[in-house]
Amino acid sequence: MPKTTPHRRLHDFTGGLARREAGDFTTDRRVLALIGMALIVGTGGAFAAKLLVSLIALVTNLAWFGQLSMAASSPAEAPRSLWMVAIPVLGGLVIGLMARYGSEKIRGHGIPEAIEAILIGGSRMSPKVAVLKPLSSAISIGTGGPFGAEGPIIMTGGAIGSLFAQCFHLSAAERKTLLVAGAAAGMTAIFGSPIAALTLAVELLLFEWKPRSFIPVALATCISACWRPFLFESGALFPRQFHMDLPWWGIGLCAMVGIIAGLQSGLLTTLLYRIEDAFEALPIHWMWCPAIGGLAVGLGGLIEPRALGVGYDIIDGLLNGRLLPQAVLTILLVKSAIWLISLSSGTSGGVLAPLLILGGALGWLVGLVLPGDPGFWALLGMAAMMGGTMRAPLTGTFFAVELTGDVSTLLPLLAATISAYAVTVLLLRRSILTEKIARRGQHITREYGIDPFEYTRARDIMIDTVDTLPADMRVGDASAFFATTENTHRIYPVVDQQGVLKGIVSRGDALQWQQNPALADQSLDERVSDTSAPVAHPEDTIGYVADLMLATDTGRIPVVDAETGRLLGLVARKDLLRLRHAANTLENERKPYLGPRKADPAKAG
Repeated sequence: MPKTTPHRRLHDFTGGLARREAGDFTTDRRVLALIGMALIVGTGGAFAAKLLVSLIALVTNLAWFGQLSMAASSPAEAPRSLWMVAIPVLGGLVIGLMARYGSEKIRGHGIPEAIEAILIGGSRMSPKVAVLKPLSSAISIGTGGPFGAEGPIIMTGGAIGSLFAQCFHLSAAERKTLLVAGAAAGMTAIFGSPIAALTLAVELLLFEWKPRSFIPVALATCISACWRPFLFESGALFPRQFHMDLPWWGIGLCAMVGIIAGLQSGLLTTLLYRIEDAFEALPIHWMWCPAIGGLAVGLGGLIEPRALGVGYDIIDGLLNGRLLPQAVLTILLVKSAIWLISLSSGTSGGVLAPLLILGGALGWLVGLVLPGDPGFWALLGMAAMMGGTMRAPLTGTFFAVELTGDVSTLLPLLAATISAYAVTVLLLRRSILTEKIARRGQHITREYGIDPFEYTRARDIMIDTVDTLPADMRVGDASAFFATTENTHRIYPVVDQQGVLKGIVSRGDALQWQQNPALADQSLDERVSDTSAPVAHPEDTIGYVADLMLATDTGRIPVVDAETGRLLGLVARKDLLRLRHAANTLENERKPYLGPRKADPAKAG
């Protein structure tokens, strides 16, 4: 431990802040406690996923077949009748009542609500949401809603993590880690996709890349994957090996499928929110809207019953070539229509499974005119649709690999998802997830970068020439000094003859001294020797300096030598703004450094 000099004991006050040692990461041993908690939360997320799937099966059997059973079933197996129209309407009515008299947060597909809780709500969710979200989603999907279980389980798993975290003394950032751990664990249990669940956490939910959050979330997905064989089944959800031998130019076809999926994604996102605007314009309470959406679902079910429910059988049929072109086209059109209308109505359900079906169906149809198995192109369409719509290309890529277990498709999948991602980023300002949040008045950004405050040091931006006051200056002279209009600074460092910082004098100090004439003959050294003088060292980050300004409510921080205490410079608030300007310049200023350059007009002549 370095020796502490007497000067540092007297003057190195930090307002309660602790200097961080330089390093790549800020994670400390507290992450070990988060890891232990994440293992518990991951287990809870896995069992919550099992409960949700069982509830969906129970509601499906009760509503469509009059059976008290949790065996897997599909509304497509029910006979066509007017009852097929009535069931989704009744389901929508129940959900509307639950949302109005229970919690409005159960409306929608879950991921935007999880993002809001993380960014705005301090990662705090209520027990009511943890109970009502899976129940409402089970009713919605079980009565024919064309949704998936992943959005609700992300919300439910997140609520479990949040509620568990609220039982302990944790910060909002630590609660966020456990919330996301529960969400990722739930998705892992449903789909058997721990890597995709982890990338989803990074791309959509964490809003950071730190070991403090990454490690616990990763281990939560691992423990959920360990529980999955006991709760569901082991292996890929839709196992398939394609053995595609594409020519060297085949990667261009993969990118083309991604572009088509990106355009499809942009169209569906635009239509979704226009239909939602139409629902909001209706002269009725929003509680009745899910029932109207249920009517559309029921009518669509009369046309194509396979469009109802989660539709995992459709995904399997697309990947394994068990569907005819006419059936695929009908499913694409009907599923698109009923999904858009029902989701816009404010009912409860996830978007991931429908996106897989819609992207896969279009990819399959396009694949009819491309070389190879249409199921391969359907897989690319699924991944691209997911990656483009949710703005999560890595998640889409790894999700498709884990769904099928075919690692050989990794490069084609990456080309397709990145192409779709590029299209949607350029076409739409917000994704299907963040648009809903923006409509509630909260605007977020999902671009991550290194904070210039954390890699810039005080020595890089400090002012070298500092206006100071001598330590032997009399208080009366100092009061007169501050009274003159030429001296505009609010704060001045006080230094001795060797340039060692003795303290800080402010204009407010001078005004107080004027009220006590007995202090006029004292030296500044006598008055500031016991004053807390917040100082920085040259190697301190600007982030630390900014925190020091906030903690001590001052706009000027002296920079001193760590060993001698000599004043080296000063950092003011305006210097922080200049750093912000410099970072923007690096981002936006464009000029060549090789070859001929245009003459600078300011230097002409």
